[in-house]
Amino acid sequence: MPTTDRLATALAQAERGWHVFPLRPDDKRPAFPDHPADSCAGRDPRCRNAGHHLGWEARATTDPDRIRRAWSTRPYGIGIACGPSRLVVVDLDVPKDDTTGPTGLDTLADLAARHGTSIETTYTVTTGRGGTHLYYRHPTGGRDLRNTAGTLGPMVDTRAHGGYVVAAGSTIAGRPYMVDLDTDTAPLPRWLADRLTPAPLPPQRPVVVVDLPTDRTGAYVRAAVNREVQRVTTAGEGERNRSLYIAAVALGQLVAGGALAEDDAQSVLEQAGVTAGLGTAEAFRTIRSGMAAGSKRPRQVAA
Repeated sequence: MPTTDRLATALAQAERGWHVFPLRPDDKRPAFPDHPADSCAGRDPRCRNAGHHLGWEARATTDPDRIRRAWSTRPYGIGIACGPSRLVVVDLDVPKDDTTGPTGLDTLADLAARHGTSIETTYTVTTGRGGTHLYYRHPTGGRDLRNTAGTLGPMVDTRAHGGYVVAAGSTIAGRPYMVDLDTDTAPLPRWLADRLTPAPLPPQRPVVVVDLPTDRTGAYVRAAVNREVQRVTTAGEGERNRSLYIAAVALGQLVAGGALAEDDAQSVLEQAGVTAGLGTAEAFRTIRSGMAAGSKRPRQVAA
C-alpha cells in the first residue's frame, strides 16, 4: 500500500478515536522507540523531553498533524494502542501451516453458545494469516482489562490495556490485514467481560515502613518515596504501568546513589503497583526495568 494510502488509513483510524502509532514497514514491531526501557539513555528527543523512557503506548496519538508527519515519510504499518483507544480486541487465530484443530473462531462460537448467545457483530479485521480480530468497546467502570493468552480457550487471545494490534491497511511479511466488516464497534459482551475480569486482589500486605534516618537527608528520601508511591496509587486508567516505571526509575536513582536500600525501594513499589491494580508479575517486571534504568543515573542526597 502506498505511503499516501497508509496515511489516509491512519487518519481514518484516528477519527474513530483510536490512538495509532507507526510499526516498522511490513513488521509487527513498533517503529519508535528503537530501544527498550531498560536501555534508555535519554538520547531519543521524546524520552529526553519527557524526562523518562517514552514507549509506544505513550506515543500513540489521534493528532492529525502528528500522524501526517509520521506517515508522510515512510510506508509504516499502523498499530492501534488498545488501552488509550478504550478497545478490547479478541484475536482469533488459526492453526499454523498444515496442523489441524479448532480455530479461535470455533472456540469463541462454542463459548458464546454455552452462554446462550452468539458472537456479537462488531468491527472486524482479517489478519495476514487468515485469523480474525473482533474490536469491542472496553466496559466503563470497574477495573481495566489486560492482555490475555489462551484464557478464553485455544487459539483465542485478547488485547486491551498494555497491548496493541496491527490495524487494517498494514502488511506483515507481505500479507495484508483487511477490514472484513466495517461497522461501529459493539460493547464488549457482558459474558466476555466477566470471563476477562481479573480475580479480586488478595488482602493487601501491611504498609512497608522504610527505616530512614531522622535527619534532613532521611526527610528528603522519605518525601521522595511517598511522592512516588502516590504517583502510582493515584494513576488513572491506562497510566498505572507507566507511572510505576517512572517511580521505579526515580527510586532506582536514589538506590544507586546510596540514599535508599534496594529492598525497601522494591517493597514499597511492589505494594504500590498491586494496590493500583497491576498484577504482581507485571509490577515486578516493570519495577526491575525501571530501577535498572535509574541505576545508570545515580542521585546522591546532600547531608
